[in-house]
Amino acid sequence: MAPRVLGALVRRYGHFDTAEDATQEALIAAATTWPKEGRPENPLGWLITVASRRLTDLLRSEQARQRRQDTVAQWTLPPERVAPAADRPAADADDTLILLLMCCHPALSAASQIALTLRAVGGLSTLEIARAFLVSEASMTRRITRAKQSIKDSGALFRMPASSEFDDRLRVALHVLYLIFNEGYSATTGSNLYRTDLSSEAIRLCRLVYQQLPEDPEVSGLLALMLLTDARRPARAGPNGELITMAEQDRSLWNRAYIEGGVELVTEALQRGKPGPYQIQAAIAALHDEAPSFESTDWQQIVALYEVLLQSFRNPMVELNHAVAVGMAQGPRAGLGLIEKLEADGTLAKDYRLHAVRTHLHELAGDVAQAHDAYLRAAQRAPNLPQQRYLNAQAARLKR
Repeated sequence: MAPRVLGALVRRYGHFDTAEDATQEALIAAATTWPKEGRPENPLGWLITVASRRLTDLLRSEQARQRRQDTVAQWTLPPERVAPAADRPAADADDTLILLLMCCHPALSAASQIALTLRAVGGLSTLEIARAFLVSEASMTRRITRAKQSIKDSGALFRMPASSEFDDRLRVALHVLYLIFNEGYSATTGSNLYRTDLSSEAIRLCRLVYQQLPEDPEVSGLLALMLLTDARRPARAGPNGELITMAEQDRSLWNRAYIEGGVELVTEALQRGKPGPYQIQAAIAALHDEAPSFESTDWQQIVALYEVLLQSFRNPMVELNHAVAVGMAQGPRAGLGLIEKLEADGTLAKDYRLHAVRTHLHELAGDVAQAHDAYLRAAQRAPNLPQQRYLNAQAARLKR
């Protein structure tokens, strides 16, 4: 809900940085008021009204300070930007999409666009974003602060970008939504395996983009990928939050509506003859979801799709997933050979996922001792508790 409040404030008043402060204070007010007085009938409207009042107070304080410095004109609020009265209903319009594209402003570097959108629209903490970028929290704080200042200095208006800028901003926006979804589907910190709030918000935002651009095959592909992946979430964790791998999942728990919707989207997108990375990844996800069992998965077709993907979208995680598929289709030794090459590259040498894949392939090959050691190495590097517990439990199983 916070991105929708922030979007409403930026549209009405501008002042991105101050609007974010006001939004946070409104959320704090809700956390202290609602438990005592009850949740209001229109929570979003309540938050926007309280945040608007607080923003007005902050801007008036800033006006007073600027007045002492003879720069009051810079901060004077236009008459049409007066905060709404307490009894005035909040606008029904959802400004999150405009906020998303605004965060992808060309004045920012690609890395800053992603970081700012993850913070303002995705709701990730600075620490979570820092881990995604493999930098320190302090460094990420400085990056986000500079990005906000760049938006302010650019004089950007809160509106849809011009057509000449739209494609570039859309490309970055889709990548940001992809990252938000991934953080929600597999949390990098904490005691939970996933964060439904983030994955659901990424799907909601992607639906908004799809409503605007239903003919864009990559928009359709990304939405399909999210739906097909999130369809498995109900079966990914046991009653105590423990990790359940795809091979062990009860597929009857998978979300059939999401699977059917995702398959339809990616099928239509691929028929347009412009396959892109999101469409190909969605096609791979569809093969997993449509297989009646793990054993009956069409691994040969998945290998072929990954090889197409690697031609235009080569990165370490795609190569790792390709190694898994090769190991399942051509035997574990073939997959382990690719893992050795990937580890030598160094990018994923310390990533738990590389060690987890190696463990799986070693166990398939009958190398129990090596699989046990790889499980322990993966557990030491796993980012959240359910993954750590699962990997340690597998190591203990092999030790018996």
